Amino acid sequence: MITDIEDVRRVLVENKVIAVVGLSANWWRPSFFAAKYMQDHGYRIIPVNPNYEEVLGEVCYPSLEAIPSDLGVEMVDVFQRPEAAPKLAESAVKIGAKVFWLQLGVLSDSAVDIAEQGGLEVVSDRCVKIEHARLLGGLNLLGITTNVISAKRPKWLVY
Repeated sequence: MITDIEDVRRVLVENKVIAVVGLSANWWRPSFFAAKYMQDHGYRIIPVNPNYEEVLGEVCYPSLEAIPSDLGVEMVDVFQRPEAAPKLAESAVKIGAKVFWLQLGVLSDSAVDIAEQGGLEVVSDRCVKIEHARLLGGLNLLGITTNVISAKRPKWLVY
């Protein structure tokens, strides 16, 4: 399992096609927020959720196995309960993903073992959006980048 921060950075730089399992079409859900952020930063998002036909302008697939192989899934990002993770790890191995990413709070030793035995790199209990913003830019006081550099405090931020 990847624990070194430089390896997390490398995974984010090298893997640009992300299947997001459990991606919601509801903008207030963490899965939507994280996937939208990654999409806005140049990543191809492939939604995986049997409840939708489309999310974030992309065709939504009911399972990892239903994703056409020519889309070249590199990372599987899991927004599901820990109980679902082992089966998803098996599916990630089956479709030839390179990385199996378990979001914050999705803890499953058996899923980690399955993915690693299948040759996947594993990141566990981390948020892909938070790690990208922290390691590759885009994180500031508001949680987004403003592209403005200033020593002056904005009037709206004055206490």
